[in-house]
Parts: sequence; structure tokens; C-alpha cells
Amino acid sequence: MLNLKILDEITKKDFNQIQEKIGSFLMEEIRDRRSQGVIFGLSGGIDSAIIAMLCAKFVREKSLALIMPDSKITPETDTEDAIKIVDSSHLEYKLVDIGFIHKEYSKYIEPNPLAFGNLGARIRSNILYYYANTRNYLVLGSEDRSEFLIGYFTKYGDGAADLLPIVSLYKTQIRKFARFLGIAPNIISKPSGPRLWEGHIAEAEIGLTYEEIDSILYCMIDKNFSIEDTAKITEIPISDVDKIYQMHKRSEHKRITPKACVL
Repeated sequence: MLNLKILDEITKKDFNQIQEKIGSFLMEEIRDRRSQGVIFGLSGGIDSAIIAMLCAKFVREKSLALIMPDSKITPETDTEDAIKIVDSSHLEYKLVDIGFIHKEYSKYIEPNPLAFGNLGARIRSNILYYYANTRNYLVLGSEDRSEFLIGYFTKYGDGAADLLPIVSLYKTQIRKFARFLGIAPNIISKPSGPRLWEGHIAEAEIGLTYEEIDSILYCMIDKNFSIEDTAKITEIPISDVDKIYQMHKRSEHKRITPKACVL
């Protein structure tokens, strides 16, 4: 049984203040880096929907959204939701089906389902940086704090970015923020997942809900509690707490720049 007091503590935030701070961050980074704008991938999921809404509010004329489904894998509803978002927010966008590119790769490399799934994310990052290069734009990543801390993203794929606007917000905070921003309820309630293969859902793959993941991370990372104390306070089995701890430790290489050999 999850301790709901921890969740209340996590999600009790001033979302108007958060919105304004992220907006200022985007405008300042564009100015300070002498960039012409920002570009981001829009999947139709909650995280990228929030990025889209913030860009539309603060830097609409300097934003480009790329909708990049893999027609063999991506649910049609995701693409439809992404198009509705850019239409309603009047954002410039481009639609690129990566399915043909992904399939072409398979002709030249040895098969591996996991690596091939992650390749899809890396194809998207290549396209994002191609357009960023042509326009002198900064690439926005859509990782939230939950995914970032457990390494639930593809290195040099959806993890490739110049700016991370929402990386300080846990998924449970993201859901409340999305309601504050007026994002469609069907997007907020949609099961989160990177869609690297058909039916790819985050909570099913990880084996815990985001309420549990966030409670564990909040206690261990933000409050610096031990595994044992985290399990006791959150009322989550210690085996699950340890699982999230191990995911955090094993994914450290994803959150730092490549380690150099110092001579």
C-alpha cells in the first residue's frame, strides 16, 4: 500500500510559477546562445505535449515541432494527437515517417530487437539535429525527472538534446502540470511509453507505477534516505525500492558526458 502523503508532498507545486520559469529559461537560452529558435520531437504523449504548449506560449514564432512516427509501430492515435496539438497551438511542424528509414537499416545490420528499437530513437535524433543544423535551432529534450533518474531513455536517441526544460518534474507532477496547461484529458491519461516496439508501455516494462517510482526517487534522491528507510516510509516492498535504485545507478553513464582518459 503506497503512502499517499509522499505523493501529495511531491505534487503540491505552483504550476504557474513553474510555467513562467520554464518560459524564461527558453527565451534566455535562445538569446544567450545566439540561436534562432528551438526544435523538438512531438510524439503525442504527455511530456512532448507539455513542451509544445510551453513553446507555443513563449516562443511560438521560433519553434519547430517534428512529428516522426514509425508507421509500423506508432499507434495512429499518437500521430493524430500530435497533429491536433500543433494545429490548436499554431506551431510550425513537419511530419516525417521514419518507418522507411528504419526498415532500410535492417538490410545492412545483424538483427537484435532491443538494439533495433533503440535505433528508431536514434534516427529521430538524427533528423532533429539535421533541422536544428539547418536553422541554427536548439534541440529540446522531453525527459521528465522520473525517466531521467532511472535512465529510461535511449542514449543519443531521445536523450540527445541541448536543453531539458521539464527534467526537474516527476511524471506525477507532469500529469498535474498538463491539467494546468489545458492539455487534452486523453493525452494525460494515455499510458506513457517510448513506443520503440509495438505495445511498448513504460510501467509494464519497468514493473512499477509512476506513483511508486516517483515516491521512491523522491525519498532516495531528493531526501537522501537509505533503501531501507525509503521502503519503510513509502510502504513499498524493499525489493521494488532496490530495483529503482539499481536502475538509477546503472544508468549513471547516460546522465554525464563521456569520461575522458586524462594523461
